[in-house]
Amino acid sequence: GEILSLASYPSFNPNILTRGGPEKEVEELLTSPGKPLFNRALSGLYSSGSVIKPLLALAALEEGVIVPEKEILSTGSLTLSNPFRPDQPSVFYDWKAHGWVDMRHALAVSSNVYFFTIGGGFGDVSGLGVRRIQGWLEKFGFGQTTGIDLGSEKAGFIPSPEWKAQTQKDDPIWRIGDTYNLSIGQGNFQVTPLQMAVFAASLANGGKILEPHVLEQVKSEARLVDEVKPLIKRTLEFKEENLKVVQEGMRLAAEVGTAQALSGLKVKVAAKTGTAEIGSGKSVNSWFIGYFPYETPRLSLAVVLEGGNASNLVGATAASRQIIEWISVYRPELLETLQN
Repeated sequence: GEILSLASYPSFNPNILTRGGPEKEVEELLTSPGKPLFNRALSGLYSSGSVIKPLLALAALEEGVIVPEKEILSTGSLTLSNPFRPDQPSVFYDWKAHGWVDMRHALAVSSNVYFFTIGGGFGDVSGLGVRRIQGWLEKFGFGQTTGIDLGSEKAGFIPSPEWKAQTQKDDPIWRIGDTYNLSIGQGNFQVTPLQMAVFAASLANGGKILEPHVLEQVKSEARLVDEVKPLIKRTLEFKEENLKVVQEGMRLAAEVGTAQALSGLKVKVAAKTGTAEIGSGKSVNSWFIGYFPYETPRLSLAVVLEGGNASNLVGATAASRQIIEWISVYRPELLETLQN
């Protein structure tokens, strides 16, 4: 649970606030549209986009919704007929046509149609449904604070049929399209970067939900009174073979999938990328989560690039590559296997 690096950009010079001036520079910090005083890592709320798909995959396997070898066809969209208006079907789009994909490859290429199907159901796949998705999100700690020893942490938000009925007066009914959106991390589902780092760690460590901390020890009057120790909030129970499928899918993403910008690194990485649309979809939040080394995990990582161009699908992955390269060169001891 140790936080080795926690960064939020744009940054600022804290000396300006320490000395209380110059007044003009203080005013610029307080009024800047980039909000440099806002800690995005703890308090930034973002749609997760596709980085939530490993959770859907694991939940679907654990609930017996699908077997990992079953292939689902993505021709670029999923169409639901409208019995009341046959000429107006509901169409849910993939980001490209992926052809036939099994679970490992669906994670690697991030097929929306595959996750619409296992999330909300389609054809001969019943789907998890909103209640089971909601339950699994809560198990992993979404919609709750992580408990980090810093202030201003946000809990995020999991939408539900009750919430929609109470707040969306123009369309209060929870529809299958809402479940489809939730299945790929779009819509009103919100997470923090810190929550996603804890989630990535839980996939690496076998289901342990850790309470992250930056504090190494607590001192009072120059005397050590307490030492912060790793705190496992809870341990989720999975079938080992199910978790292995998800891990292999994330590894495949870094080899031949949406995170292949990580290929050629000295260290093997398990990864998942995501692009969460903002507003009209012309701009996106670019996501990356992962852990490494793949065989003997030591570190998890979450990166979000806020408000990027929708045509740039690899922004967060490129940033993550720089971080991982830096660690492998300048802090290789962080990647060494722990000795008992």
